[in-house]
Amino acid sequence: MRGLLITVEGVEGSGKTTHCKRLGQWLGARGLEVVLTSEPDGTPLGSAIRGLFEQDGVAPTPLTQTFLFMAARQQHVAGVIRPALARGAVVVSDRYADATLAYQGFGGGMELETIRDLNALATGGVMPDLTILLDLDPAEGIRRISDRPLDAFEKMDMGFHHRVREGYLEIARAEKNRVVVLSAAQPKDALHAAVVRAVEGLLLKQEVGRGA
Repeated sequence: MRGLLITVEGVEGSGKTTHCKRLGQWLGARGLEVVLTSEPDGTPLGSAIRGLFEQDGVAPTPLTQTFLFMAARQQHVAGVIRPALARGAVVVSDRYADATLAYQGFGGGMELETIRDLNALATGGVMPDLTILLDLDPAEGIRRISDRPLDAFEKMDMGFHHRVREGYLEIARAEKNRVVVLSAAQPKDALHAAVVRAVEGLLLKQEVGRGA
Protein backbone atom coordinates (compact mmCIF):
# COMPACT_ATOMS: atom_id res chain seq x y z
CA MET A 1 0.00 0.00 0.00
CA ARG A 2 1.28 3.44 -0.87
CA GLY A 3 1.11 6.00 1.89
CA LEU A 4 -1.83 8.34 2.36
CA LEU A 5 -2.04 11.85 3.77
CA ILE A 6 -5.28 12.77 5.51
CA THR A 7 -5.62 16.25 6.97
CA VAL A 8 -8.22 17.54 9.39
CA GLU A 9 -9.06 21.25 9.34
CA GLY A 10 -11.52 23.58 11.02
CA VAL A 11 -12.03 26.63 13.20
CA GLU A 12 -10.95 26.76 16.83
CA GLY A 13 -12.86 24.35 19.04
CA SER A 14 -14.18 22.23 16.18
CA GLY A 15 -12.75 19.00 17.62
CA LYS A 16 -9.86 18.38 15.24
CA THR A 17 -7.51 16.92 17.84
CA THR A 18 -10.16 14.59 19.25
CA HIS A 19 -11.19 13.28 15.86
CA CYS A 20 -7.62 12.89 14.61
CA LYS A 21 -6.96 10.61 17.59
CA ARG A 22 -10.16 8.62 17.06
CA LEU A 23 -9.42 8.24 13.37
CA GLY A 24 -5.89 7.10 14.17
CA GLN A 25 -7.25 4.43 16.52
CA TRP A 26 -9.73 3.25 13.87
CA LEU A 27 -7.02 2.99 11.21
CA GLY A 28 -4.62 1.26 13.59
CA ALA A 29 -7.24 -1.33 14.48
CA ARG A 30 -7.30 -2.24 10.78
CA GLY A 31 -3.63 -3.09 10.81
CA LEU A 32 -2.39 0.08 9.17
CA GLU A 33 0.65 2.01 10.32
CA VAL A 34 -0.63 5.41 11.43
CA VAL A 35 1.38 8.57 12.02
CA LEU A 36 -0.55 11.18 14.01
CA THR A 37 0.94 14.63 13.67
CA SER A 38 -0.03 18.30 13.70
CA GLU A 39 0.96 21.76 12.52
CA PRO A 40 2.86 23.78 13.33
CA ASP A 41 4.17 21.62 16.18
CA GLY A 42 4.78 18.34 14.37
CA THR A 43 8.55 18.82 14.76
CA PRO A 44 10.74 20.43 17.45
CA LEU A 45 11.34 23.37 15.08
CA GLY A 46 7.61 23.77 14.56
CA SER A 47 6.98 23.73 18.30
CA ALA A 48 9.56 26.47 18.74
CA ILE A 49 7.87 28.50 16.00
CA ARG A 50 4.49 28.11 17.70
CA GLY A 51 6.05 29.55 20.84
CA LEU A 52 7.03 32.72 18.99
CA PHE A 53 3.37 33.67 18.63
CA GLU A 54 2.90 33.68 22.40
CA GLN A 55 5.69 36.16 23.17
CA ASP A 56 4.81 39.59 24.50
CA GLY A 57 5.16 42.54 22.17
CA VAL A 58 3.91 43.51 18.75
CA ALA A 59 2.07 40.64 17.03
CA PRO A 60 3.69 39.29 13.84
CA THR A 61 2.17 40.61 10.62
CA PRO A 62 0.24 38.15 8.43
CA LEU A 63 3.22 37.95 6.07
CA THR A 64 5.58 37.18 8.96
CA GLN A 65 3.13 34.57 10.21
CA THR A 66 3.03 33.02 6.75
CA PHE A 67 6.81 32.76 6.49
CA LEU A 68 7.04 31.19 9.96
CA PHE A 69 4.34 28.61 9.24
CA MET A 70 5.91 27.76 5.88
CA ALA A 71 9.25 27.11 7.58
CA ALA A 72 7.52 24.81 10.06
CA ARG A 73 5.63 23.09 7.21
CA GLN A 74 8.73 22.42 5.11
CA GLN A 75 10.46 20.83 8.11
CA HIS A 76 7.30 18.84 8.85
CA VAL A 77 7.12 17.47 5.32
CA ALA A 78 10.84 16.67 5.14
CA GLY A 79 11.16 15.16 8.61
CA VAL A 80 7.80 13.49 9.25
CA ILE A 81 5.30 13.33 6.39
CA ARG A 82 7.40 12.34 3.37
CA PRO A 83 9.33 9.56 5.20
CA ALA A 84 6.07 8.13 6.57
CA LEU A 85 4.41 8.14 3.15
CA ALA A 86 7.48 6.50 1.62
CA ARG A 87 7.11 3.50 3.92
CA GLY A 88 3.38 3.16 3.28
CA ALA A 89 1.98 4.73 6.44
CA VAL A 90 -1.26 6.67 6.75
CA VAL A 91 -0.45 10.17 8.01
CA VAL A 92 -3.23 12.00 9.85
CA SER A 93 -2.35 15.66 10.35
CA ASP A 94 -4.21 18.13 12.54
CA ARG A 95 -3.93 21.13 10.15
CA TYR A 96 -1.79 21.47 7.04
CA ALA A 97 -1.51 23.74 4.01
CA ASP A 98 -5.16 24.84 3.97
CA ALA A 99 -4.76 26.38 7.43
CA THR A 100 -2.46 29.13 6.14
CA LEU A 101 -4.88 29.98 3.34
CA ALA A 102 -7.76 30.16 5.83
CA TYR A 103 -5.99 31.98 8.67
CA GLN A 104 -3.38 34.23 7.09
CA GLY A 105 -5.18 34.53 3.74
CA PHE A 106 -8.91 34.81 4.30
CA GLY A 107 -8.55 35.76 7.98
CA GLY A 108 -5.51 38.03 7.84
CA GLY A 109 -5.80 39.46 4.33
CA MET A 110 -2.68 37.95 2.76
CA GLU A 111 -2.73 37.51 -1.02
CA LEU A 112 -4.05 33.99 -1.62
CA GLU A 113 -1.90 33.30 -4.68
CA THR A 114 1.23 34.21 -2.71
CA ILE A 115 0.26 31.68 -0.04
CA ARG A 116 -0.47 29.02 -2.68
CA ASP A 117 2.95 29.60 -4.26
CA LEU A 118 4.69 29.36 -0.89
CA ASN A 119 2.69 26.25 0.01
CA ALA A 120 3.84 24.59 -3.21
CA LEU A 121 7.44 25.35 -2.27
CA ALA A 122 7.10 24.30 1.38
CA THR A 123 5.28 21.04 0.67
CA GLY A 124 7.28 20.05 -2.38
CA GLY A 125 3.99 18.97 -3.92
CA VAL A 126 2.97 16.70 -1.04
CA MET A 127 -0.75 17.42 -0.86
CA PRO A 128 -3.52 15.62 1.04
CA ASP A 129 -5.32 12.65 -0.46
CA LEU A 130 -8.29 13.67 1.67
CA THR A 131 -9.07 16.72 3.78
CA ILE A 132 -11.84 16.56 6.38
CA LEU A 133 -13.21 19.99 7.25
CA LEU A 134 -15.01 20.06 10.59
CA ASP A 135 -17.37 22.98 10.10
CA LEU A 136 -18.69 24.87 13.12
CA ASP A 137 -20.03 28.29 14.06
CA PRO A 138 -16.91 30.05 15.43
CA ALA A 139 -18.84 31.39 18.43
CA GLU A 140 -19.70 27.83 19.46
CA GLY A 141 -16.10 26.77 18.93
CA ILE A 142 -14.75 29.50 21.20
CA ARG A 143 -17.40 28.65 23.79
CA ARG A 144 -16.21 25.04 23.80
CA ILE A 145 -12.63 26.01 24.65
CA SER A 146 -13.38 28.91 27.01
CA ASP A 147 -12.47 26.89 30.10
CA ARG A 148 -8.76 26.83 29.21
CA PRO A 149 -6.13 29.48 28.42
CA LEU A 150 -6.45 30.67 24.81
CA ASP A 151 -3.53 30.99 22.42
CA ALA A 152 -2.81 34.01 20.22
CA PHE A 153 -5.11 32.93 17.39
CA GLU A 154 -7.93 31.79 19.64
CA LYS A 155 -7.91 35.30 21.17
CA MET A 156 -8.54 36.98 17.81
CA ASP A 157 -11.83 38.86 17.37
CA MET A 158 -14.93 37.05 16.16
CA GLY A 159 -14.80 38.78 12.77
CA PHE A 160 -11.44 37.09 12.15
CA HIS A 161 -12.82 33.67 13.09
CA HIS A 162 -15.82 34.11 10.79
CA ARG A 163 -13.50 35.02 7.89
CA VAL A 164 -11.45 31.89 8.62
CA ARG A 165 -14.59 29.74 8.52
CA GLU A 166 -15.74 31.28 5.26
CA GLY A 167 -12.25 30.76 3.87
CA TYR A 168 -12.33 27.07 4.69
CA LEU A 169 -15.76 26.73 3.06
CA GLU A 170 -14.49 28.54 -0.03
CA ILE A 171 -11.56 26.11 -0.26
CA ALA A 172 -14.01 23.21 0.08
CA ARG A 173 -16.23 24.58 -2.70
CA ALA A 174 -13.22 24.93 -5.00
CA GLU A 175 -11.81 21.45 -4.25
CA LYS A 176 -14.82 19.18 -3.83
CA ASN A 177 -12.88 16.08 -4.87
CA ARG A 178 -10.44 16.50 -1.98
CA VAL A 179 -12.33 18.25 0.82
CA VAL A 180 -15.23 16.66 2.70
CA VAL A 181 -17.23 19.07 4.86
CA LEU A 182 -18.77 17.60 8.03
CA SER A 183 -20.83 19.41 10.64
CA ALA A 184 -18.91 19.56 13.91
CA ALA A 185 -22.13 20.53 15.69
CA GLN A 186 -23.36 16.92 15.67
CA PRO A 187 -22.67 14.49 18.55
CA LYS A 188 -19.08 13.21 18.72
CA ASP A 189 -19.95 9.60 17.90
CA ALA A 190 -22.03 10.63 14.87
CA LEU A 191 -19.21 12.87 13.66
CA HIS A 192 -16.67 10.08 14.12
CA ALA A 193 -18.89 7.76 12.07
CA ALA A 194 -19.03 10.37 9.30
CA VAL A 195 -15.24 10.75 9.38
CA VAL A 196 -14.87 6.97 9.10
CA ARG A 197 -17.21 6.84 6.11
CA ALA A 198 -15.15 9.48 4.32
CA VAL A 199 -11.91 7.63 5.01
CA GLU A 200 -13.42 4.27 4.02
CA GLY A 201 -14.22 5.83 0.65
CA LEU A 202 -10.59 6.89 0.24
CA LEU A 203 -9.29 3.44 1.19
CA LEU A 204 -11.70 1.78 -1.25
CA LYS A 205 -10.58 4.04 -4.09
CA GLN A 206 -6.98 3.16 -3.34
CA GLU A 207 -7.74 -0.55 -3.41
CA VAL A 208 -9.57 -0.20 -6.72
CA GLY A 209 -6.68 1.83 -8.10
CA ARG A 210 -4.18 -0.92 -7.37
CA GLY A 211 -6.50 -3.63 -8.67
CA ALA A 212 -7.27 -5.23 -5.32
